[in-house]
Amino acid sequence: MEPKPHWKPDIDYSSCRFYIRRMDTASRNGADEVPTARIPLIGFIYVTQGEVLVEAAGSSYLCQTGHVLIIPAMCPFSIRYYHDATGYTGAFAMSSLTDSRPLRFMTEPVHQAFWFDEGVFMGELFNMLLSSFQRGDSVFIEKGLDLFLSRIKAGKSPVVPQAVNGFLESLFDPESEIGNLTVYASAAGISENYLSRQVRQSTGHSVGNWIDIARLVRAKRLLADTSLPIIEVATAVGLEDQSYFARFFRIKTGQTPSEFRKAMHG
Repeated sequence: MEPKPHWKPDIDYSSCRFYIRRMDTASRNGADEVPTARIPLIGFIYVTQGEVLVEAAGSSYLCQTGHVLIIPAMCPFSIRYYHDATGYTGAFAMSSLTDSRPLRFMTEPVHQAFWFDEGVFMGELFNMLLSSFQRGDSVFIEKGLDLFLSRIKAGKSPVVPQAVNGFLESLFDPESEIGNLTVYASAAGISENYLSRQVRQSTGHSVGNWIDIARLVRAKRLLADTSLPIIEVATAVGLEDQSYFARFFRIKTGQTPSEFRKAMHG
């Protein structure tokens, strides 16, 4: 069975017990967001390099190198942002497990980090699962999934603090204006210094860096999916000076907004 993109809601998963594919966004130049979807399988993302920001069940999960995220069946999720991300994505049905007890009562996403040798082992395991999937080796797939799940620790998985989660949700909400540190700290009812510390400690990025990322993600999406004039795209991402927006976009992508739009439209 061919790998199926997990963000396409019109796919028929009724006969699908397992699929996996390699994730490689390192050379991709498209719009970063992937729309909200829900699938009748247990989804997973394993990152071998880079980072992926996933919103699932109302919480944000920043998956960096060595991180795995398991998403319950029918749980709404979307990919808000990715950067130079490589790894594996896929999904499986409970029926593909020899022992489904570890996940039987999973009601929320599970996020876990694997470090050093353990991370290398997990990367090799997912690579072997991919090879087995391509060969149609269902025996190894069952054993590989059991081995994967045996490495998942029981208990509530850590998520970013509530203030950081709210900041990321608001920042990447396509219906909300992109603000500044003062706006987001005020909305959370906390000081700017506290929000700044929490964001950097939890994600490794500053608030300003995340705001630039959100602007770039939204700008790419508007340039790729709409015919809005570039001045209106600039305004939509909170940069009303078109020349400043053009410089910002070129620094981040190596292309002008016009060049990016032309490349996306072929």
